[in-house]
This record gives sequence, C-alpha cells and structure tokens, in this order.
Amino acid sequence: MTDHAIPTPPVADDNKLIAERREKLAAIRREGVAFPNDFKPRDHAAALLQAHGESPNEALEPQAVAVSLAGRMMLKRVMGKASFCSLQDATGRIQLFVARDNVGEQVYAAFKHWDLGDILGAEGTLFRTKTGELSVKVTTLRLLTKSLRPLPDKFHGMADQEQKYRQRYVDLITDDDARARFTARSKTLSAIRQFMVDHRFMEVETPMLHPIPGGANAKPFVTHHNALDQEMFLRIAPELYLKRLIVGGFERVFEINRSFRNEGISVRHNPEFTMMEFYAAYWNHHDLMDFTEEVLRHAARQATGSAAISYAGKPVHLDQPFARLTVRDSLVAHAGLSAEEAVDAEVLRGRLKAAGEEAPAHWKLPELQFGLFEAVVEEKLWQPTFIIDYPVEVSPLARASDADPSITERFELFITGREYANGFSELNDAEDQAARFQAQAANKEAGDEEAMYYDADFIRALEYGMPPTGGCGIGIDRLVMLLTDSPSIRDVILFPALRREG
Repeated sequence: MTDHAIPTPPVADDNKLIAERREKLAAIRREGVAFPNDFKPRDHAAALLQAHGESPNEALEPQAVAVSLAGRMMLKRVMGKASFCSLQDATGRIQLFVARDNVGEQVYAAFKHWDLGDILGAEGTLFRTKTGELSVKVTTLRLLTKSLRPLPDKFHGMADQEQKYRQRYVDLITDDDARARFTARSKTLSAIRQFMVDHRFMEVETPMLHPIPGGANAKPFVTHHNALDQEMFLRIAPELYLKRLIVGGFERVFEINRSFRNEGISVRHNPEFTMMEFYAAYWNHHDLMDFTEEVLRHAARQATGSAAISYAGKPVHLDQPFARLTVRDSLVAHAGLSAEEAVDAEVLRGRLKAAGEEAPAHWKLPELQFGLFEAVVEEKLWQPTFIIDYPVEVSPLARASDADPSITERFELFITGREYANGFSELNDAEDQAARFQAQAANKEAGDEEAMYYDADFIRALEYGMPPTGGCGIGIDRLVMLLTDSPSIRDVILFPALRREG
C-alpha cells in the first residue's frame, strides 16, 4: 500500500457487511424473484444530460419527459418521505428523486434498505431540482441485482494500485478516469481499423498457435498440442504469416493481434500485448514512415480530439512532421559525439563502457553505433523521431540497403523515450533470408534464447516470389499509454498479467 493510501477496513468489518447483505438477499428470495431479467432501459444518463441539461424546469417539467434507466446506485441520501440517489450507467450518472407518494409505501420502505452498489431499474419523468440538477422524478423503482460486497470509499475509490489491476471491475465502477481511459483505448482501435480499411488494407486473422515461433527476436511461451502430439508456441508476432499472404496475392493486409513473449514485466512490457502489423506490396520504408505518421495522428485525433497532446506534463507534437535521423546522426544530435567520433569504433566502445555497457569483441561499427544508441540516445527522444539505417546484424528480416549492405532499410519510431513502431522494407530474397535464418539458428544453438528459428516453409513461400513489400508493427498498448497519459502499460490493459494471489 502506498504512503497516501486510505487504510482499508478490517476484514471482519467487511465480512459483517457482506453477511448483512446476504441476509437481505435471503429475504428478497423468500418474497419472489431475486434477480429479475425483464427490465429494459430505453435511456442513458449522458444522452439525457446532453438533450435536456440546459432546459429550465419551467420548460422541462410541463413536458413530462418519460424516461427509463438502469444502473448502479452510487450515492444515497434518505430524508423522511423523499430521498435522492445517484444512478450510474455505462455513460455517466444522473440523480433520482424517490418519493414515497410517487413509488408507493412498500417500494419506498424497501428502497431505504437497499445498498450502494445495488443495480436498479427506474422509470419516471425529468425535472430540475431547486439546486438546478437535472433529475428523474421516479414513479417505478425496482431492485434488479443485489450487491453483496460493499464498494470502496465513495470519495477515494480504490487506493491500492495493484488491487485496481486485480479487481478491474471495481476500478471501473468507482473511477471515472479508468472508464475514460479504456473508452479511449476502444476509440483508438476503432480509428486505426477504419483508417486501414479506408486505405484499402484488408483485415486478416493469422494463427496464435505456431509450430515454429517467428517474426521477432523473443522468447516464446511453449505448450503441447495433444492431438497432434507436437510442441507448439504462442505467437510472438504475426509477421511471417502476413508476408505469406503477400506472396499469395493480397497486396495490402493488416492484423490487430494479441502476441505473447515470455519475458519480463515492467511499466512498458506485459507478456500478453496488442499490436497492429500491416504489409503493403510495392512500398518501401519511406512509404511506411509516411503512413505510420498518418495512422498515429489520426488515432490521436479520434481518441482525444487533438494530435497536439501532452504526456507526463510535457507536450508531444503528433500534429507536426516527425523527425528522421540515422543511428549515426542520432549519436551526434543526442549523445554529444562529433561526426568523426560517431564513426570511430574505439570511441564508441569507450562511450559504451562509460554508460555501463560492455560491447562484445565481435561487434563491428554498425553494432557499436546501435548499442550506444540504445544505451544513451533512446531515452532522450521525446518528440516523435524515426531512427533509420539499422545494422543488418540486428535486423534479420529487413532488406539490406543497396547503397550500404551493412545496414537495412529499417526504422523504429520513438516518442517519449519509448519505441512505438518498427518497420522496414521486407527481405524478399529467399536465399538471403535462408542465410540469415541459419545465422540466427547458430546463435540459438550458442545459447541465445531470443534468436529466431529456421522456418523452412517461410523460405519456400519466398521461393515462389514475394513482391517488393514494406511492413510495420505498431504497439497498441504503448500508443494508448501515450494518448491517455498513463505511466504504466498495466493502466491500459484491462486485465494485466499478475502473480497469482495467495
């Protein structure tokens, strides 16, 4: 528990409250149906507030606007023959005015014993109270679901952050910001999906269980398929299957997919995560960068209303052209090296050592530049920046540059010091790809658990011929973190991976 957290009541108190609520439920069962399923709400709080929120009571009450709502009771104030309560549905909250003379003595007596968290159905007419709040003058009130567990403190909600992750359902009930965050996530996904379709990309689905893990340097989750009697792997990336579809003749494909990597958990990493990968025939990495920029800008506008956003109190300019730097140029711009030092292997080794990184003896200049970039530069890239010209050794699926075979036509997009996208002109030379797979397989034999497997079927697909193609992956979870100003990836995943309770 954090220092500023509100202490939770003793377990015994919770147990007593739950026992009291169970007794109430038992009494309800004795009287008839405890959990009715025949109430059909016609209205929602937000729509009513939007339509009638500015109407004065002199105009509103004579209209007798009939409404029907259902939701969770969040606040309650009992005052003799009339009471108020706040009803929360999926769109927001609205106040109910419950009077004995309007709902009947029996219902009103029962209402006084209902608890916060109970789900109610209400019918009535709109009016405005003396304090000016749009409310429903209730004529019919029903208990639809009895809540057996008390909600957290009404003013502070859930104080323990891990409890928010474990009991996301309570977090969503009590925290308006949490609901807004996941609404923004939904809008982000919908905006991206529509943007892709509008640009002639076809949405596809590829397997999540792979006989050979591929498409990224990562450690997979391993399972066993009983019927096939073979080892299988949870998808670490959909890349190799999507490129098979380009071979098959679909020129533009995308998949918003769940992938899995058996690696660490941090504010940036969850073992199960969402990304969008897309591939377009006859595109190169420059086309991909232009398009990726458009995708993110569109998603920001649809999810937040603007592409000029802020994160952690600092502005982020998605509305402006993204910078583009080579790995070497980034060292000059952000690591304090001169142009000459940025191409001096010994200088780079020294800088890596000073940063606490020991460069392997076999690293050549491009790898040393990339290593120093990761150690020093990456965290400084706050505004959107494409880093290009990655060494071929760390890009086993990317096409090598015709001008310099030691680097690839690859980019990564960095914002707020984090990677958000990775794309490149795809390697479509079957023989070159086979040689790179063999090198990766050798690394795996030498103990590199994240090195790629040799995928013979993918090589066979390339041998049929894949057109020049560009492909990119965008991390959806990190993008939602950015658009919702969330510090941890677990804040934007409804049910993040956690250690088992107990």
